[in-house]
Amino acid sequence: MEVMERDQNKMERAKERLKELKGFYWHLAAYIGVNTFITISTIIGRMGSGADFWDVLDFGSFSIWFFWGIGLFFHGMKVFSYNPLFSKEWEKRQIQKFMEEDKREAEKFGRHGR
Repeated sequence: MEVMERDQNKMERAKERLKELKGFYWHLAAYIGVNTFITISTIIGRMGSGADFWDVLDFGSFSIWFFWGIGLFFHGMKVFSYNPLFSKEWEKRQIQKFMEEDKREAEKFGRHGR
């Protein structure tokens, strides 16, 4: 029975992970599609009003790529479990530290209670 519950939990975690991954890929597809459309529309619109091709290639033409890209980058970091500041090793060290502190507190309390 316990094995089935573990397998069920693994399946649920795998489904949740797949859902997050699909969400990221949809976000990436929207990023590419929407930004391509906006950039092409901006360039065509500016060139239609008499601007030279090289004049339309400024930060304004590509700023949405940049700012939305920041959000996409952090979304990817979350989905692919990359966190350089709070890595799994850091989490393990903190958990160990807190467990040792609790153990010391329990030992102190146990000695005073005798």
